[in-house]
Amino acid sequence: MEYFVKSGSPEKQRVACIIVGIFDRRSPTEAAEKIDKVSDGAIGAVMRRGDMDGKLGSTLILHNVAGSFADRVMLVGLGRERNFDEAAFRKVQAAAARALRQTGAIDAVSYLTHLALKGRDYQWNVAQALLATEDVFYRFDDCRGAKAREDISAAKLERYTFDVPRRSDLPAGERGLKESLATAKGVKLAKDLGNLPGNICTPSYLAEQARKLATQLPIKTRILEKADMEKLGMGSLLSVAKGSSEPPKLIIMEYLKGPKNEKPIALVGKGLTFDAGGISIKPAAKMDEMKFDMCGGASVFGTLTAIAELKLPINVVGVVAASENLINGEANKPGDVVTSMSGITIEILNTDAEGRLILCDALTYVEQTYEPSFCVDMATLTGACVVALGSVATGLFSNTPALARALLGAGEQSGDRAWELPMWSDYDDNIKSECADIANIATRGAGEAGATIGAVFLHRFTRKMKWAHLDIAGTAWVGKKSTGRPVPMLVQYLLNVAAKKHD
Repeated sequence: MEYFVKSGSPEKQRVACIIVGIFDRRSPTEAAEKIDKVSDGAIGAVMRRGDMDGKLGSTLILHNVAGSFADRVMLVGLGRERNFDEAAFRKVQAAAARALRQTGAIDAVSYLTHLALKGRDYQWNVAQALLATEDVFYRFDDCRGAKAREDISAAKLERYTFDVPRRSDLPAGERGLKESLATAKGVKLAKDLGNLPGNICTPSYLAEQARKLATQLPIKTRILEKADMEKLGMGSLLSVAKGSSEPPKLIIMEYLKGPKNEKPIALVGKGLTFDAGGISIKPAAKMDEMKFDMCGGASVFGTLTAIAELKLPINVVGVVAASENLINGEANKPGDVVTSMSGITIEILNTDAEGRLILCDALTYVEQTYEPSFCVDMATLTGACVVALGSVATGLFSNTPALARALLGAGEQSGDRAWELPMWSDYDDNIKSECADIANIATRGAGEAGATIGAVFLHRFTRKMKWAHLDIAGTAWVGKKSTGRPVPMLVQYLLNVAAKKHD
């Protein structure tokens, strides 16, 4: 599907569908009023009959409306005007997209991007409308047979235009379109990788996808193999991989389009392509969802793709620690002690707390190799974060307040929100070990503050860096579907960094 931005009167649009909004209590928007006027009150009549009351997210399609050149007029309920906020804005965009998908319309013009929100401009409106639409139209059918894929009805919509009120608003709308198209491409890649089953999306598959990106975009890719990691002393990461016949990979993707002497921003992702828990095996119920344990790594792929599409003048390095966590005769055992690349020894008390074991060596590698200006890691790390925040917000931890604020702000801008959780030194004693430098789970206050304990563990390996940790266990997938988060937040953060440098 192609997207466009224009400025024009709704009653003059020769398209298959035009989309206008109705607030609760039957209060039409300006665009709806214009259609009502040329149609001798067709919309008003519909509202008087009670067919459209403006309830948030409701839709009604009218055909062959007199005075309009469009085949259809879609009315979308906006809820109460005084309550209309950013969440409502996204909800009505998604509602319109779902209703469009059910029609035979091949093109449409939406006037829902006219809706004014305090502190937001038409760049934001267009970007959020496009991202909401792409989310609705996304389908993952790669694992279906050819016949089944043919039988699945494809959306007919080929051209979707977002209207802005004035011609002077077009430049802002075009910027929103450009940025959101790139973000949507990155989100789609992250979703596709996350949705693939573990027998297809292995560490080797991820490495091959990184090599493929390097042929398509200005990204330089390197893959560290098991022997390379052994030379570097990555005993923690390698210990997790011992339980699998699939070799681990440390995937490095460099996008270096900023000043040559400028330190890069590092993005580090957990790429656990399947997590059975090791000897501390997970319950059978929902274990199939553990294919999503690599969504942190998938987000690195998606973010690098988006910023390369946008040609941002910055330096970014993406590192994905890829492995499986399975069971064989060599697998980690509770009580084992391993030595990380940093030299810190780790007592493994729970083999299912493996994400921190692969991330710690990746973080050390980043710190020693790149000395980044900032480092952000993302991982489906703890069930405790799901308990704390559900699927609405990502858990954020940081040793640098300015970085935390920047990420939180980017989350608010993009709608991919995070919430900062504490990581005070008071928690350090919780991971003391009787026989090693640290333990990989809490040895004191067991069962308490699990998301914080995971972050405290990682912080032992990041104290020389300005660092933030995103626990995406609750947001990376919902039900049986990958969400592509936190790609929107990270892309917005990097857009803000690039804009600040430009200013």
